Amino acid sequence: MSPEIWVALSVGAAFLQNLRSALQKSLSGRVGVLGATYARFLFAAPLAVLLAAVLAAGAGGVPGIGLAFPLWALVGGAGQIAGQMLLLQVFAMRNFAVGNAFARTETIQAALLGALLLGDWLGPLSWGGVAISVAGVLLLSARNGWRGGILNRAAGVGIASGTAFALSGVSYRAAALALEGDGGFLLRAAFTLACVTVAQTLFMTLWMRWRQPGAVGAVLRAWHLAVPVGAVGMLASLGWFTAFTLAPAAEVKAVGQVEILFSLLTARLAFGERPSAQEILGIALVVGGILLLVLTR
Repeated sequence: MSPEIWVALSVGAAFLQNLRSALQKSLSGRVGVLGATYARFLFAAPLAVLLAAVLAAGAGGVPGIGLAFPLWALVGGAGQIAGQMLLLQVFAMRNFAVGNAFARTETIQAALLGALLLGDWLGPLSWGGVAISVAGVLLLSARNGWRGGILNRAAGVGIASGTAFALSGVSYRAAALALEGDGGFLLRAAFTLACVTVAQTLFMTLWMRWRQPGAVGAVLRAWHLAVPVGAVGMLASLGWFTAFTLAPAAEVKAVGQVEILFSLLTARLAFGERPSAQEILGIALVVGGILLLVLTR
């Protein structure tokens, strides 16, 4: 498989994820952070199911499902939700910069988990590309300083969030590869996405009704803001899932770290700020690491 396909998918997914985050930020002012997170699943699920149904009809049926698929899909879905919940905890902490930076270690953790669980061993230069890009992301994530040091609760929660997200990506790849049949990589990705998103929506609905009974109704009433969040989120997830089907999760996540560059670009265009020397170095490391990974694969 030519690298251009999964690389383009990863970059596109990162761009759409950054756009979804911006839309969620606007929505969170109406329904809260958890409500905006819920909208991402609720309005993405029908679109994901529709896409999978169309692709399955064109391929002559859904892929074959063995025991491994639902297990990996559930682990991946649970890992993604756990990672998001932990990251929300990090946002509420005083040492946010530290926790957020350590959450970005998910790429290296995905490389380790992918090797241990799926046998997705990276070559020496690929490991170098992953490490360099993560170093750049750490610089960018902690650009406001490391107040309080690294030995604190925020660092621990950040690492745990990264572990959950890493396990999620590796599990999604395993689930897609566990499907049987010759429907093609896009059907595998779309079918996996549909199953996972529906399960996550059901879980989040029960969770929201338990923790915040009025939040579900608030999200539904704000549908005009929530639908774009779900639609863009579904497209971003489709990009990630398809890339996971084609390449190891660590490589996909390494390329996907361009999201932080999109985030910085958005901030610069919106506020006209000039990047600091630390940010320029971080950007150079991210880009250099990704190029090393892609060109030596």
